[in-house]
Amino acid sequence: MLHVLRQRNFALLWLAGLISVAGDFALVIALPLHVYRETNSTIATAAIFAARFVPSILIGSVAGVFVDRWDRKRTMIWADLLRALTVLLLVLAISADLLAIVFLVAAIQGSIGLFFDPAESALLPLLVGEEHLVTANALNALNNNLGRLIGPAIGAWLYSAGGLDNVAVVDALTYVASATLIALIVAPSRTVQRDRAPDQPLVRGLLGEWKEGLGIVWRSRPLRVIFCSAVLAYISEGAFVTLALAPFVLDVLGGTDAQVGWISSAQAVGGLIGGVVVAHYGRRFTKRWLLGGGMIGLGLADMAQFNARRIAGPGTPAVMVAMGCMMLAGFPAVAMGTGGQSLMQELTEDHYRGRVFGALTAVQGVAVLVGLTLAGVLGEVIGIVPVLTAGSALCVAGGFVVVVFLEPGVGEKSAPYPPNTPHYPLDDQGEGGAGTQG
Repeated sequence: MLHVLRQRNFALLWLAGLISVAGDFALVIALPLHVYRETNSTIATAAIFAARFVPSILIGSVAGVFVDRWDRKRTMIWADLLRALTVLLLVLAISADLLAIVFLVAAIQGSIGLFFDPAESALLPLLVGEEHLVTANALNALNNNLGRLIGPAIGAWLYSAGGLDNVAVVDALTYVASATLIALIVAPSRTVQRDRAPDQPLVRGLLGEWKEGLGIVWRSRPLRVIFCSAVLAYISEGAFVTLALAPFVLDVLGGTDAQVGWISSAQAVGGLIGGVVVAHYGRRFTKRWLLGGGMIGLGLADMAQFNARRIAGPGTPAVMVAMGCMMLAGFPAVAMGTGGQSLMQELTEDHYRGRVFGALTAVQGVAVLVGLTLAGVLGEVIGIVPVLTAGSALCVAGGFVVVVFLEPGVGEKSAPYPPNTPHYPLDDQGEGGAGTQG
């Protein structure tokens, strides 16, 4: 683990992620708090998350085409700087009359992230060797959990102390810091283009490359299984982000605004432990079991959390039980993310990674939107706890899809595509990839 962190380029990317993720989670807590306090509506709370995820449905897959065309490091830098400028618009959203600005900013932030996230996922294998992908992804999960631990508490505190504009300024500063660190990375970040005709018209070329990315997913059975499991997991995620923060803590557990941050930070504590364990020992497990087993464990831990009110009395006792369950959820969440990310990176050659990750983002966006919609409506019709419990069951089902339908050994050796699949050049060893790329 320390060997990977000592690699300068990866360390810069890791630290940049830690800073910006902390700011993101501060905003993720503050936005639903603001909307729910202003409207007292679970539908409005769902809408703020929908505003962030709808762009992924519309342009998520197409964004991956540009990620494969552009320099990935520069893409990430410009994305961070644009997000810093955009989030400052929230300073204007100081009253319910300007609530529309909150939804606008959420949509723009979500759109920009569609370029940043695939670029980061595609760049990572160039910074570490294939043998270190699990460790590197586990370390990224570790900094995500560090950000989750710090960010929600800061976001809830800043919002309680000074409102949404305070959170916006801090989040903008984290984006600037992240862009600065990424700019210091010295590594090849422009993918080698192998499938673009030099004299092809721009629009036709973009359309062809977009179809090529979708074709890769369709022709690869392992990728199809991963995508199917992601649909179930992200419907569950849509329900979670809608109901499991402000509505669940305030209305079901009887907690406070500050305890909304406690609940979110609790999973980070378990995630920190899980991140260290997976970074050290993750290579002893197959990526299939990291992904599938992680989804099953996460769903079961969440299911226990959402029924915490049956165990303890309202207020702080119930919140403490829920926090314990969230801590337990941290480890399987890290295992799931690490296994899934590593599988995707190894099953996809470098010059297609932006498109494949972009396609996954679009699928996830559709699934999250379904979850948001169902949770926002059903949360007011049948109740918050039944909806969240059903969402947890979907996550468990997604894990069984991976374990049952993803063949053992997939992703452990380079054989991501059928033998006669076109447009997938092989290197000198007969393995998919380009030299040291994952």
